Parts: sequence; structure tokens; C-alpha cells
Amino acid sequence: MQKFLIIVGVVCLFIGILWPYISKIPLGRLPGDIVINKPGFTFYFPITTLVILSLIISLISWFLRK
Repeated sequence: MQKFLIIVGVVCLFIGILWPYISKIPLGRLPGDIVINKPGFTFYFPITTLVILSLIISLISWFLRK
């Protein structure tokens, strides 16, 4: 459990340091993300972004288990 918390802290640190570069990546605005705009109502569901993030997280967890 301690090792996991240290890894989560280091990952958060790296994300914070790299945030200016990460924010330029068009995640959340990819083709396949559903956006419905109507007067007084906006629905947003990032399907493609969720699939890509899931794949990245799965690969990272697979490498950490090895």
C-alpha cells in the first residue's frame, strides 16, 4: 500500500510539472466525442477520449506488474 501511494504521488508530481504541455493535447475534443448543444442545455460525452485513456492506463498498469 505504501509503494502504491508513493507511485501515485510521483505520477501526480509529473503531471503537475508537465501540465503546460499536457493541456495542449486535444483530449476531450477528439472525433467520436459526443457533444449535443441546445439552447440552455449542453451534453458532452467523451467516448473516444475515454477509450484512449483506458488503453494508456491499462498499458501503464501492465508494465508496472512486470
